[in-house]
Amino acid sequence: MNAPLASPPSVKTTCPYCGVGCGVKATPDGLGGALVEGDAAHPANLGRLCSKGAALGETVGLDTRLLHPLVRGTDGALARASWDTALDRIADGLKTVRDAHGPGAIAFYLSGQLLTEDYYAANKLAKGFLGTAHVDTNSRLCMSSSVAGHKRGFGSDTVPGSYEDLEAADLIVLVGSNTAWCHPVLFRRMEAARKARGTKFVVIDPRRTETAAEADLHLPLAHGADALLFSGLLAHLAQSPAFDADYVRDHTTGFDAALAHARAMAPDAEATARACGLAVEDVARFFALFTDTARTVTCYSQGVNQSVAGTDKVNAILNCHFATGRMGREGMGPFSLTGQPNAMGGREVGGLANQLAAHMGFSPEEVDRVRRFWDAPHMATREGHKAVDLFAAIGRGEIKALWVMGTNPAVSLPEADGVRAALKGLDLFVLSENVVHNDTAACHPHVMLPAAAWGEKDGTVTNSERRISRQRPFLALPGAVKPNWWALAQVASRLGFGAAFAWRGPADIFREHAALSGFENAGSRDFDISAFADLSDTAYQDFTPVQWPAPRGRPQGTPRLFADGGYFTADRRARFVSPAPVAAARASEAYPFLLNTGRIRDQWHTMTRTGLSPRLGSHILAPFVAVHPDDAAPLGLADGGLARVSSAHGAAVLEVKIDAGQKRGTLFAPIHWSGATSSHGRVGPLVHAVTDPFSGQPDSKATPATLAPFTAPFEGFVLSRRPLAMPQGLWWARAALEGGFGWRTAGSLGPDEWAQWVKAEGPADVAELVDGPSGLYRAAAFDADGRLDFAVFEGTAGRRVAWDALKGLLKEDTVSTADRRTLLAGRRAGAAAACGPLVCACFGVPRDAIVGAIRAGAHDAAMVGEKLKAGTNCGSCLPEIRRLLAETTVPA
Repeated sequence: MNAPLASPPSVKTTCPYCGVGCGVKATPDGLGGALVEGDAAHPANLGRLCSKGAALGETVGLDTRLLHPLVRGTDGALARASWDTALDRIADGLKTVRDAHGPGAIAFYLSGQLLTEDYYAANKLAKGFLGTAHVDTNSRLCMSSSVAGHKRGFGSDTVPGSYEDLEAADLIVLVGSNTAWCHPVLFRRMEAARKARGTKFVVIDPRRTETAAEADLHLPLAHGADALLFSGLLAHLAQSPAFDADYVRDHTTGFDAALAHARAMAPDAEATARACGLAVEDVARFFALFTDTARTVTCYSQGVNQSVAGTDKVNAILNCHFATGRMGREGMGPFSLTGQPNAMGGREVGGLANQLAAHMGFSPEEVDRVRRFWDAPHMATREGHKAVDLFAAIGRGEIKALWVMGTNPAVSLPEADGVRAALKGLDLFVLSENVVHNDTAACHPHVMLPAAAWGEKDGTVTNSERRISRQRPFLALPGAVKPNWWALAQVASRLGFGAAFAWRGPADIFREHAALSGFENAGSRDFDISAFADLSDTAYQDFTPVQWPAPRGRPQGTPRLFADGGYFTADRRARFVSPAPVAAARASEAYPFLLNTGRIRDQWHTMTRTGLSPRLGSHILAPFVAVHPDDAAPLGLADGGLARVSSAHGAAVLEVKIDAGQKRGTLFAPIHWSGATSSHGRVGPLVHAVTDPFSGQPDSKATPATLAPFTAPFEGFVLSRRPLAMPQGLWWARAALEGGFGWRTAGSLGPDEWAQWVKAEGPADVAELVDGPSGLYRAAAFDADGRLDFAVFEGTAGRRVAWDALKGLLKEDTVSTADRRTLLAGRRAGAAAACGPLVCACFGVPRDAIVGAIRAGAHDAAMVGEKLKAGTNCGSCLPEIRRLLAETTVPA
């Protein structure tokens, strides 16, 4: 007998989504895919994955990949080229721009999804050898206010605590963070603390989010009022038993001035409540909880950071922890929840325009230190443009050459239409990407380089708790794909700097990075991983997760900092900082709403990865705007209808979600839809380019906007097993389905126009149902093998048909005779498909199945989980399950 084939080995790597940094075990299936599961040994997640992480195996295919370099020819078209041709074009272009306009005409725009080694190579080339500090990252859009606040308060960009503190806390304060959706694995750890210790949750957020629905106390404060709330808390703490006079005396400076300032802004609970738009009793309860609970962790995320006063908000939070001495001890401390998998790793190597590598800045001493370590011939000596200013400089023609790596700024930046126009005017535009098509790739890059994707990457990332983990490849590099660090080193060599970039692999770069972190450090800088400066290749391959600092002699790392002071300021004392008075965000007569943008549960950034997963696309099918019922009614907006959201900078057409948890006068819209996945769903163009004066982070939470109904006489859907170009002038949103795609549609196209479009697609076998007077048009096209090629269902607005019953035909090898008879009626023969949007993406459980289980006797979330498994993995669907439990009428 033949011996059974050996199973391919599992590879331990790290999830490429949020900053939680979950450990993943990936087992290749031999067909280009992989089975993905949580790594129970990884300390960040202990085996759990969120819905996005659990669906990673659905996103590693090659259908959308860029597999070979592309170079734009004299005819204006991109064409496949060799690596030598592409790299020569980049090197020649950079040299031409530098010689003609100086190094300040060159810029790099990077991503928190790059590996640390890629980031290091880009920063070394730009800041040390090309001489430009115009190197920034999309982390500027999500984390830079926390960085600036930490540096003002701690003297360094340091997160003091560990995830274990979330399980040891008795009070967790979540500020501007929808943790249940955006960091669900951490939220499960928080819920474990609630179950084990009775931990209380306070959620501070203008919206009643899924996280707020789980809170013991929700404070729906006015937009931008966070610093006022925490100033009021500081004034209260100073006269309470929680005040730690010894810690303040021994380890801080500036308390008296900060307290006087806080008392002037918000002297008591009543004044604080009035300034923040809150009930006095709620503010008093929050103050009492914080005062009486020593083990308190305050977590903050984008609702704090993405603000004109984001840095001040962070410092107002830090002030309260300094005043109580709740810093760096088990179960207590401030905690910044990072948005991207390597936002912190990028900051470690100088990925922000106001930083140099190893957490150094642009003081003359630090510039000289990095110059000597790198032996850099053209060292940048002052800070570069931060992201929003960088793209404004491109638009003004001051920056002539730009290299973008692993991010989609034509979607994600504020005033994104201006970004698109700016990109098209560059003398040299290089885009390193792993997908062929996205909005930025449509902005006429001169060179596109095929970069390694998640399953092929080899290097390190650092999560929100300072934990460095390996990201290991489990798939071979396809086509001509290469790592980003390799492409950077090759360009450096062509520019005459080859000796400084002669790395054999990522381990060489990591060792250099580690050595620089310890160079002339001696404890003066927080970031030090010099324990790994001499790491062997084998030890690098086997590297286990560790929290920095890990200086020489301490390779086990450091879980917490600052319990006994030791801050990284000149006098080693923390700094109390007085937040500047900021007027609350206000609407106007022309723009009566404030638009808040953010993330949803199952999508990530601009959907180039998550948009490939049918499971993840089935929860929320279309871009939406959440509106309070009292705001929707006067405008005649109905749930599920369409509305045009406009600002002074752009417009989008979004599906209306009536949401009583939305604060009156405010709107919420997700950031994920792009021109590739929707016709009118990009919200980046609406967001104003207003930034925090200290961090440069854009204010993405309070753009003045207006709202109006969008009239579309017809609506429906298109299903197809292949990509299709929708008709011009149509509103559409695309979702991935098993076996193909689905488009939600709306517009003025009636039966005749749809019939012409179907005919233009050229199907040989098509069945049609047309009722012109009623506006009904339905068609099903079949290929030569009898499979459903595509289907069109269109009708008058308000009579929408769901595609749930039919979408399964896309993965079928043939359509039966019985199904052909019922297909145009929107049904399948003998099938009772579970309908409704997906609630549990981890296990593919739709809404109707959960409602059915409740009506059959599942009277709590645990019983729903027992029957359907829904809510038993990452738990991000538990708030929705609990809402369905409350809303569902159970028959007697």
